[in-house]
Amino acid sequence: MTLRSKLALFISLLLLSLAAFAMEPFVIKDIKIEGLQRTEPGTVFNYLPVQVGDTMTEDKSSEAIKSLYRTGFFKDVRIEADQNILLITVQERPAIADIQFSGNKAFQSDKLKEGMKGIGLAEGQIYDKSRLEFAEQEIKRQYLAQGKYTATVKTSASPLERNRIAIRFDIEEGIISRIKEVNVVGNQLYSKSDITSQFQLQTTNWLSWWFKDDQYSKQKLTADLETLKSFYMNRGYLEFSVDSTQVSITPEKDDVYITINISEGPKYKISDVKLAGDLQQVPESELQSLIKIKKDDIFNREKITESTKDMNTRLGNDGFAFSNVNAIPEINKEDHTASFTFFVDPGRKVYVRRIDIEGNQRTRDDVIRREFRQVESGWYAGDKIDRSKVRLKRTQFFSDVNIETPAVAGITDQVDLKVKVTERNTGSIMFGAGLSSSEGIVGSFNVTQANFLGTGDRVSAQVNTGRINKTYSLSITKPFFTPEGISLGYDIYRRDLNTSSLNIVTYNTSSFGAGIRFTVPLTEKNAISYGLTLDNTEVSNLQSNSPQRYIDYCRSVTNTTTATSCTMNSLTASIGWSIDSRDDILFPRKGELRRVNAEVSTPGFDIQTYKITLQESWYKDLSKDLTIMLNGQFGYADSYGGKEYPFFKNFYLGGVSTVRGYKQSSIGPVCLNNCGGITSNTLMSMGGNKQIIANAELFMPVPFIKNNNQFRLSAFIDAGNVYGHDESINLSTLRFSAGMGALWVSPFGPIKLVYAIPFNNQSTDRTESFQFQMGQQF
Repeated sequence: MTLRSKLALFISLLLLSLAAFAMEPFVIKDIKIEGLQRTEPGTVFNYLPVQVGDTMTEDKSSEAIKSLYRTGFFKDVRIEADQNILLITVQERPAIADIQFSGNKAFQSDKLKEGMKGIGLAEGQIYDKSRLEFAEQEIKRQYLAQGKYTATVKTSASPLERNRIAIRFDIEEGIISRIKEVNVVGNQLYSKSDITSQFQLQTTNWLSWWFKDDQYSKQKLTADLETLKSFYMNRGYLEFSVDSTQVSITPEKDDVYITINISEGPKYKISDVKLAGDLQQVPESELQSLIKIKKDDIFNREKITESTKDMNTRLGNDGFAFSNVNAIPEINKEDHTASFTFFVDPGRKVYVRRIDIEGNQRTRDDVIRREFRQVESGWYAGDKIDRSKVRLKRTQFFSDVNIETPAVAGITDQVDLKVKVTERNTGSIMFGAGLSSSEGIVGSFNVTQANFLGTGDRVSAQVNTGRINKTYSLSITKPFFTPEGISLGYDIYRRDLNTSSLNIVTYNTSSFGAGIRFTVPLTEKNAISYGLTLDNTEVSNLQSNSPQRYIDYCRSVTNTTTATSCTMNSLTASIGWSIDSRDDILFPRKGELRRVNAEVSTPGFDIQTYKITLQESWYKDLSKDLTIMLNGQFGYADSYGGKEYPFFKNFYLGGVSTVRGYKQSSIGPVCLNNCGGITSNTLMSMGGNKQIIANAELFMPVPFIKNNNQFRLSAFIDAGNVYGHDESINLSTLRFSAGMGALWVSPFGPIKLVYAIPFNNQSTDRTESFQFQMGQQF
């Protein structure tokens, strides 16, 4: 306690002793209060330890004064007795009428006022000088955190009428102090640049205006020192140490100098690795396989830490929630070797008593619980809890999911699961327009609720109007139609296609239909799906000089010698099998997606076809920021029963979603003559019944944007081709492209920009380097 504080306390006690003058005990006949302006008399009576009819004593008088002072409403309290009437005279503290800031540019005044409320300094509150002083120091600390060591904050409190006060903060922000130099003393093995390149704190560079990495922070320096320690210890230097650090600032407070003194020590090797402790709960061979170091390896602290973490995780999967695996070293300083004994203490096996859920305002509890693989009253399983968290995130109902496992008080073998979710807006109504490099302006109306009435059911109605594609659809999906997780979906649609704006043979189609689909989970990551779709399709706008195959198809449907249009009905049965182990739907970092789908149009209808499509996508995180994706797709379709294959069901490649750098639907067989009324010198794509697609893509964050899951950059290589009915697959004819892409998941829908350079393209191909999509899913 400072001398000033002690003096203030002494004066307060002295005033209390004077106010509580010696008085003879008496019975209180009445209580009168004087000096109140804003405070209600009832408030004072509530805090008084006496009432009418009580006997007033000297001790009670002191207690009453202390009680009223503790309210914070008054700066002076006096108690007197007048003919058995208790007279209380108070002087209220002033109320804060206004708070003003001047000179602040780094922080908005409204944000500062919000911060003031947290410490009880707000308009309408009782003025407290100590809180004002605290606020002054807190603002200074905020400026220091920004590297502004010359910032000054002065406060003033001006009295106003009616016992009010106006507070003013006069701020001079000053200049930002920059890190001028970071010195490392004692480094013999690695250069200064090798070491400091690992740090968050850097000297001023051309990106510092964005990352603010040249502004000193004690927390960042502490983290950098730990990074430095890891840098050496992961390379074998077991005895590395940071001896001291010095941070100095110039008299002008504009430059900061950091000096780090280190001792590197010798490089160590691993002489032996052993397991000890309780090795009966999990097979020793499994634990041994999780150890990432072996004899004669260079010492690596990161691998040892990962080994203990993986063993604790493995024990946690079998119910040992509080297991403890320690790597105990035995160091030989003469030989510069170290042996490690991993001591395993599984602890007591525990089970989950109950699962508590909070934060779900709209989503029903059962919707969350059905995603859990960990059950109540079951043995604790760390892998099931982790999987439950992934499943909750994959629903896209929540922006954040946090699961804690506190022990049950007084019980050593039970834990509770505390599940805290932050819900996101799962419903949307969109009126607007999108823009596509292939379709131009696309009008849209979309109503979607992915979590309808909190049931987890998805309901979507969509209207898209473009000059190529027009879609009207209603879709309902119940992901848990049965408790076992079988999903049921219904679809009703109307789709119109006008190919006159594309570089494919001109024709129009109009389809409407309805379908039902089921998905049955086989395992946690495997599922089988099947469905039926009844469809009516009308083909029109065929010309006399259209491709003969197209004309022959409509002739076979209408049983006429001439046909410019035809109408077909079909009932298509589909079955599919999938594996999906991706850790995220939108931006996956690891896992795979494998799909095998087959469709067949049933006999007895106008269309009798079959189609098989295969897809394999593989994701792997190369580092914290880099993810690689490899994707391959194959498709084959044909007719059966002597029927012609419907040309409008052909495969087409090219565009943002397949092989980038080529125009939409432009890859594959083309025709030069008899192309539906198009002049003979125009090449038109016909599509085919076989397709191959291959993509390799490297995903990375957008520079200058930290911790943002709405943006992503990529570098890619695409390959693919389409083959006609009379062609065989020839890999030498694949089309290739390479380029860069950017994705932004905006409030208006996904926006994707692509710059690609085609190569191996032929004279019949149509290319475009810049492609984009906006306002529609891709």
